[in-house]
Amino acid sequence: MVEYQATLDRTFTALGDATRRAILSRLARGPMTVTAVAAPFAMSLAAVSKHLRTLEAAGLVRREVRGREHHLSLEAAPLREAARWTERYRAFWEARMDALDAYLRERKPRERKRGPR
Repeated sequence: MVEYQATLDRTFTALGDATRRAILSRLARGPMTVTAVAAPFAMSLAAVSKHLRTLEAAGLVRREVRGREHHLSLEAAPLREAARWTERYRAFWEARMDALDAYLRERKPRERKRGPR
């Protein structure tokens, strides 16, 4: 259980940054070199590499070295685990939103009759 929690923590930490999410989106289209991944970002290659290390530590990115080039690919398994974890809370939030919707629908007709306060 502790390892599962640590894995989730690493995944959500990695997903908590917009640049890292953008990197994952690029890799979802297919494997790329580090240079290709870094191209659209207005930051140094060293800064992108730091983001990549975080993604690799979370198991979201796999790196393969071919000669001097580093090729990256998306590893979706940790995303599946994160999705399963969040899915458990969907029913809770849907029930809360349904209750709020019912409450607001119930109040609306009464407010029309009384007018604004």
